[in-house]
Order: sequence, then C-alpha cells, then structure tokens
Amino acid sequence: MRPARRGLLALATALVVGFPSTAHAAPAWASAPGDRSGEAGAAVETAPEVKPAGGNALIARPGGRTASAVRQAAKPQPSPSPSAGKGGKSPWGPWPAARPGAARVVKEIWLGPRMLDLQISSPSVNATLPVRVLVPKGWSKGARRTWPVLYLLHGGADDYTSWTRMTDIASMTENMDAIIVMPEAGRAGNYSNWYNKGKRGAPAWETFHTSEVRRLLETGYRAGSRRAVAGLSMGAYGAMKYAALHRGMFRFVGAYSGIMSTRLPGIPELIMNAQASEGQDPQALWGDPLRNRDVWKANDPAAHARNLRGMGIYISSGTTSRLGELDPPGAPWSPAHLGEPISAYTARDLIAKLRFHGVKPVVHLYKDGTHSWPYWEREFRNSFPMILSALGLKAAQDDDSAPREQENENVWNLLGGT
Repeated sequence: MRPARRGLLALATALVVGFPSTAHAAPAWASAPGDRSGEAGAAVETAPEVKPAGGNALIARPGGRTASAVRQAAKPQPSPSPSAGKGGKSPWGPWPAARPGAARVVKEIWLGPRMLDLQISSPSVNATLPVRVLVPKGWSKGARRTWPVLYLLHGGADDYTSWTRMTDIASMTENMDAIIVMPEAGRAGNYSNWYNKGKRGAPAWETFHTSEVRRLLETGYRAGSRRAVAGLSMGAYGAMKYAALHRGMFRFVGAYSGIMSTRLPGIPELIMNAQASEGQDPQALWGDPLRNRDVWKANDPAAHARNLRGMGIYISSGTTSRLGELDPPGAPWSPAHLGEPISAYTARDLIAKLRFHGVKPVVHLYKDGTHSWPYWEREFRNSFPMILSALGLKAAQDDDSAPREQENENVWNLLGGT
C-alpha cells in the first residue's frame, strides 16, 4: 500500500471516529412502557412467533453520523457480555432485553394514519427492538392482498428514526403502493451477526433483519415477497451486503456513501477503530483481519459481487470531501466528510468486480459534496424511479433522465494513487 494512501486513511480514521456521534437516546417506550403515542389505544400485539434462522455473515461500516444530525456527544460504553441483561436491559443498546421465546411483535404504537412503530422481541439480538413502518393507503392487517416492501437502513451512530427525522420520506411515499420498513440496527451493529471470538450468538443483526423482521411482516402485516433495500453510510454496507449474501431476496439495492469493499488496504483498520470509538471490542465484529480472513471475506460485499446479477443497483458517493452545492454557504468543513472519498475508493473496487461479472450498476460519483443527509436524500431521489420499477409500481425513467455515471480522478490523487 502506498504510504500516502495509508497515511490518509489513518488520518481519516483518527479524525472521523474521534468526533462526537449522534446521541442514541432510548425511545420513550423503553423507559415508560405504559406510555402511548399518536392515536389512542396503541395496542399490545402478539404476532406469529418466528424462530431464529441461521446466518453468520457480518459487515462493518464507517461512521454514519453527520454534522446536521449531531445532537450531543455519545460516551463509549464497555463491550457487554453476550449473556448480560437477561430479564432486564439489553446488553447491546438502550432497549429492554428480549422476552423468552421466539421472535414476536410485543407492541404497536401508531404515530399517525400511516406511521407505525413495532416493538419486536428478538432473541437474535437479545433485545426488544423498534421497527418503524409506513403503510400505504388502503392497508390493513386483514387485507386479502400483500404489498411490496422497501427497506431503508440507517447509518452508524444513529437509529431507526433517522429516515423520518432527516428526510420527507413520509410525504414522498404518500401515494406509493408499498410498505416502507425502517428497522433499528444499533449504533455500531453493522448489519452483522457478530463473530464474538468464534462464539457468535448475540447480537445477530443480520438474522434480525433478514429473518425475524421480514418473516413477522410477511406473516402478520401483509408484506409481500417483492422487495427493495437502500441505505446510507453504515446502512449502505448493510443494503449491499444483504443483497449480495441473500441472493433473490431483493430486486433493487441502493447504496449511498458506504464502504463497499471491506478488505482493501487501510479499510480494516478504519472499521476496527470505528468500533473502538463506540466502546466495542474491535475484533468482536468479525475477528482479526488476518487470523479470521475467511470471516472477513464472507462479509465483504465485493467478494460476492457475482451474486448481485439480475437486480437493479445504484451506487453513489462524493469523491473529494469538499463542500458542494447542497452545503450552506460558509459552512465549516468537518473531517467526517473524508468518509466520501473513502467510500468512493471502496465503491470503485466493487464496481470493477460487478463489471467483470457482466453487471452494469448505475454509478454516480459526483466529486464535491459532504458526508451528510442532503446528498443522501438527493441520491435516494435519483434512484427512486429504479426502486419503483423493481417493486413493480412504475416504469423507471428513461435513460435521458436517469442518473449518469460521473467519475472523478481526483479521488485517486487524494488517496495517493497515480
């Protein structure tokens, strides 16, 4: 690895993970289980139980926080024991521990006509976790039809409320005939079944999302089998990884500013330092990069590029870390924005592998722009026609209006390339 590239990545890691992250406060129901939000009579539900399925794939992430989302500093916590918290608080975050038995919905909280928060007891994570759902017009649990599903994954150091808090996703999908699902994934869960020094077990976030949540929605909330997934930063990892490792589960994947190749020079160090910044054992996620290279490979989206054949793919990132057209004039620059050229660096590796296997993703590497929500929301909107098409709701826009591939060689200069 070139010294300049190694130096930049080390600097980016030190700067990015050393800044305060978005506070992940416990939701109201965690501290006051008797409270009810939105419509009166938020009901306790017991949906069909789902037995946890196997799944050992892991994935990592860069910090998903942005300056606009920061509310207060988050203090790192000691890495918990996987068996801690039984019968009380979950060891993996500010949630109650899982209840005995299989995965199930234990409560519904309606926040409006379309917005529903589910509390799911997950043995895979050993936590009772929130999942936000936007239902379409005409939806009911007793309907005879099902609806296609769009999963939206949040970034690191954030939570399941981020998409509704930071974007107008509710109004944007008001007339969309689909169910929108925004699951909790932890501040540093990385959409992964953690290796835990070979012991595995909780937290198994991948199992929670791809098995427990999916199956509960399909058996109790009229979710269909036509699915799309998209995410930003850490969630971009999760989206691409889930699509690659669960072939046939999704018809579209959108990844906005996330690490797409986890074994490139400098990236394992960045990932482990990011985990340490959240108070976690850096090797708990998927072990040592050398001794456990098989686990790292198993959880590298780029290693499974051929599995992405046959689906719509949208990949985007800034390439320079400089402020762009969506940043306020005079806004201060943040080292967190180095996440953009780093994500572009990894995206190029995945894109090359996709093309080798005959896959033609839509790529938007747009030069200037920060690691922040205005750009992620723009890229989501750019990819929205592809999402609708994949879900069978509307034909994609024609080539003249679809996002064009835009690449910029300055990223290679910045990373020490020639």
